Amino acid sequence: MVDSNRLRWQCRRGMLELDYILEAFLDQAYLSLGPDDQQAFEQLLTTADPELHGWLLGGVAPPSAFREVVEIMRKIRAGNH
Repeated sequence: MVDSNRLRWQCRRGMLELDYILEAFLDQAYLSLGPDDQQAFEQLLTTADPELHGWLLGGVAPPSAFREVVEIMRKIRAGNH
């Protein structure tokens, strides 16, 4: 079972922009993901803010383990999800 409170807390970062993107992903896409992508998202939440910022807002390519969830987050941010 998903501990949504724990995940929501982990979505709160030092950068407000990241908060919005991560929480929108949690609300709009997380539950529809397969177990591998859910696990990738949970692992992604352990990443430092500057790296996340680069992947989500700076156009930096994420590691392959996070590529799918980062692409979904970028689509949500762009309003295409």
